[in-house]
Amino acid sequence: MENVPRETYQENPSKEGFFGKKKLDLKDYFLTGENFELYEDSKTGVLYTLPQPIENLEKYYESENYISHTDGKKSVFERFYQIAKSINLNNKLELINKIANGKKILDYGCGVGDYLEFMQKNGYDVLGMEPNDSARKIAQSKIGKDKVVSTELEQINEKFDVITLWHVLEHIPNLNEIIEQLKNHLTENGTLIIAVPNHQSYDAKYYGEKWAAYDVPRHLWHFTEDSMRRLFNNFGMKIESVHPMKLDAFYVSLLSEKYKGNKLGFLNAIRVGIQSNMKAKKTGEYSSLIYTIKIQN
Repeated sequence: MENVPRETYQENPSKEGFFGKKKLDLKDYFLTGENFELYEDSKTGVLYTLPQPIENLEKYYESENYISHTDGKKSVFERFYQIAKSINLNNKLELINKIANGKKILDYGCGVGDYLEFMQKNGYDVLGMEPNDSARKIAQSKIGKDKVVSTELEQINEKFDVITLWHVLEHIPNLNEIIEQLKNHLTENGTLIIAVPNHQSYDAKYYGEKWAAYDVPRHLWHFTEDSMRRLFNNFGMKIESVHPMKLDAFYVSLLSEKYKGNKLGFLNAIRVGIQSNMKAKKTGEYSSLIYTIKIQN
């Protein structure tokens, strides 16, 4: 898949089909209210957001309510996020203990560092990369300044047994370039672990354009299991296993109810989350999926 040309970032397509097949009209419900569109890459099936405001992407993260960059516990969403994060940490440790061929971990886009702190306490040698200044400082306060950096991936000379991206891949502008660099930073038997939303899930279909995990334009790319397989196959990499993130269906549904303007949407969000997970037991289409990926021999 080719990256969307830079000259198109600030434009809306003038003709449907010029950039690929148009799939959805969306809005930034979280912050700006601006309108965006999703198009499908014909080679991989990955959906991409247009326009992609690469030159001023930072402004779309400039909110104290952007949860992954804070340790907030005030709102119902923050409290739910922190509870889910705690549960997910143990699930991540269990998964990595099973698949890791070593103890050296890079977390690309580490946020405020809770995952790295947890893995460090459980015997792993950790390094985090985080471009956001405030999030990086919080992470450094937890695991040390030398353990969380803002440098580009290509400037790191080490290789890692495990590289993780927890809901990060969808945010990366230069997608192909970074995937190639991630591959080059794996040890011979290393594993790339990526968690991303799945727009084939029941909750995605239920909420449609108001599905919170579209999160345009912060999410520049949108994936399914099939499109992930096709994408990474282009880089000589193979998905070894796929695992659910069951709590995401509830959290995303809560946010989606908020975007619908339903102030009493808590119960409906719980209902949709339960339905989504129940249906996914048969289909495998959970709200978010974790992929373990290795270099093909």
